[in-house]
Amino acid sequence: MLRRATLTGLLLCASFSLLAATPTPSTTSNNDSCDISVTPAATLLLPYFEVDTAAAQGTGATTLFTIVNTSRYPQIAHVTVWTDWAFPVLGFNVFLTGYDVQGINLFDVVVRGIIAPGAAGFSTSITTVTGSAQPAGTTIGATPLNNTANPNFVTSGDFNVGTTCKNLPFSLGTELSDSVKNALTVGNSFHDNRVNCGSSPIGFNHGTIAKGYVTVDVVSYCTTQFPTDSNGRYFAGPTAPILFDNVLSGDYQQLGPAPAGTGTSTFDAGGGPLVHIHAVPEGGLSGADGGGPVATNLPFTFYDRYTPGGLRASDRRQPLPSAWTARYIQGGPSGFATDLKIWREGITAGPADCATSRLNANIGRTSIIRFDEHENSYGFFISSCTLGCTLPTTLGGATSRTATWSSNFPTLTGTDIGGWLYLNLSSGARDDQGRCQPVLSAQRAGFGGCSNTAPGTGGSRTTSQNWVITSMFGAVGVNRLSVDFDALALGNGCSPAAELLDSIGPAALRNGLVCPQNTSLSNCAPGTVPPPVNP
Repeated sequence: MLRRATLTGLLLCASFSLLAATPTPSTTSNNDSCDISVTPAATLLLPYFEVDTAAAQGTGATTLFTIVNTSRYPQIAHVTVWTDWAFPVLGFNVFLTGYDVQGINLFDVVVRGIIAPGAAGFSTSITTVTGSAQPAGTTIGATPLNNTANPNFVTSGDFNVGTTCKNLPFSLGTELSDSVKNALTVGNSFHDNRVNCGSSPIGFNHGTIAKGYVTVDVVSYCTTQFPTDSNGRYFAGPTAPILFDNVLSGDYQQLGPAPAGTGTSTFDAGGGPLVHIHAVPEGGLSGADGGGPVATNLPFTFYDRYTPGGLRASDRRQPLPSAWTARYIQGGPSGFATDLKIWREGITAGPADCATSRLNANIGRTSIIRFDEHENSYGFFISSCTLGCTLPTTLGGATSRTATWSSNFPTLTGTDIGGWLYLNLSSGARDDQGRCQPVLSAQRAGFGGCSNTAPGTGGSRTTSQNWVITSMFGAVGVNRLSVDFDALALGNGCSPAAELLDSIGPAALRNGLVCPQNTSLSNCAPGTVPPPVNP
């Protein structure tokens, strides 16, 4: 029987017009893509983590992640730990020999102040260590190169890897460890050798639970810089460490007691691949080794708001999508339940500022619609709004884990216990009051605008980046089952965000089914339309 879907309480606000689309530069490179895939990358993103800092080791919630060097060349992975208000509080380097792998338990980092206990190379000069000796019978061609063989390493001057990576610390000092723990749990009392936030909050207060996200970048020397450092010096210029080789891979595991109210004291465990963000095009030297800016076909980049003016795409990292769909099951305490782990692009620019970081506590978004299993749809209703139109609740800042039954999502009515959510999370570069924060840029038109600035300057982009992980868990008879998997993106990072009242669907099909390019109309059914051209 054909059922008619009903849309109740759709968000009623003014929509924002997209700028006219312009053709993208032509390319024949199969790697010149905005599609995110689980293939070796230049940057890894752990979108969300949590650690119970009050529990004894091995008894509370924790998050582990692993970094893999898929290359025979040695690599340096620079790790940055961020609060849920997108404030960087800790950076450290992991030296990876060829084909190396390093696991990190964030309980060790946040609670014990230990980065990577027992990690080879952390207390040894890399100039004296060669590629690992291989046992008899080892596969031919699987021998890692020596630890200075990477031609993109800085091997002279102030940033020589032989100096900067020598005797890397495996633990944090007590003062820094306590400061990082405070920032990630109660959200304040953070200070290090570059900033003292005092009582100014830089994250939500989660009590004893540490929450945030992590980025991992391939770099040319062991650095103390953050991506937020002033003038974009992490990305361009004579001290820039960031590299562009797609060589890193990784995964995560989140462990913890089953959520409260589920009637069980067993552990849940979920995991999956980290977000693999590729450099496009890949390869080349860092600024610290004499490399200059290289053009990219990407309209904007992952680190856009931290890159220097005039070189806003200098990181060359793929942007992330704006619109998503996520499955849910809400079967109650005795059945399955679903949480969404959501990472969102903030609306502040570097350098990190204690006072303005609170803007990332309430990032705007466009619309959220819930569909049940009978195609009924439920949305938010706002009768009037000022200074713009955004939803009345917050998803929890730059990263969060939220139950799908919470008030952050439209209420599910009727008897169905499952369905899917449409999440147009594009922020419009606006805070929860609808005010434009002109920090995002696009290198060409097509991605909206919240000011009159020209493309390529601050404020020209309203399509924002997001990532969504679906976390399902619950009882199956006497057993527990939990699983994490990436939600479905309705486009990629090169797809302009849908307007508020656009039809819901894949980015290329918002205006109807399409007719292929370079073909006659006789090959297409009546009513189909030309495919959209990404700006």
